[in-house]
Amino acid sequence: MKLDHVQVSCPPGGEEIARAFYRDALGMTELEKPPVLAARGGCWFRRGEAEIHVGVEADFRPARKAHPAFAVDDLDECAKVLADKGFPVTWDNESIPGRRRFHTADGHGNRVEIV
Repeated sequence: MKLDHVQVSCPPGGEEIARAFYRDALGMTELEKPPVLAARGGCWFRRGEAEIHVGVEADFRPARKAHPAFAVDDLDECAKVLADKGFPVTWDNESIPGRRRFHTADGHGNRVEIV
């Protein structure tokens, strides 16, 4: 078994904010959604084997605990890019011995971990 994708939510009309984070800040490629799903709104992204689907939710509330975790080659550079683009970077190198990581939030407040 392997993970196919992770879905997070955004409010109606929130696709451009999602693109600013997943495409522009994390460097993910936007995927074309199948037409029947594209009609529902949202957007999908992939980089390497990591795929995330951003779905529209009318009564949206950001996921502040549940989160995807992305592994990157250069953690410090990723933190710098995110911070330079105005996204929060909160380091947590103590909770899991031997693992450097930080948490951020997409433009809608959904928690994202970077390792």
